[in-house]
Amino acid sequence: MSDTKLLVCPVCKSNSFLIKYEATYVYSYFIDSDAPGLKNTEEFLPFMFDNREQKETKQFIECNTCGSIYKCYFNQWDKKISIKDLQAAISSSSIPKVSVKIP
Repeated sequence: MSDTKLLVCPVCKSNSFLIKYEATYVYSYFIDSDAPGLKNTEEFLPFMFDNREQKETKQFIECNTCGSIYKCYFNQWDKKISIKDLQAAISSSSIPKVSVKIP
């Protein structure tokens, strides 16, 4: 990102953010004679799945100070995405979802 300006949270005016990608998957394992999953031979290892199906996904920008969440979607991250694009995603969220942070 070549822009030197910082993102600004419209709720608390902070400039500390995270971009988060949240996904839900269903992992499937064939039942065979030695362990669940064709790739598991002596023990069940959850990362040795036979099939993975993505069920849900969401991307958002989260303010580290107040916890406000702003929906965004980036299908490709490259050098063309700038601070302006991120600020536009924050600005286009008319009502941010604010979560309360307990100290």
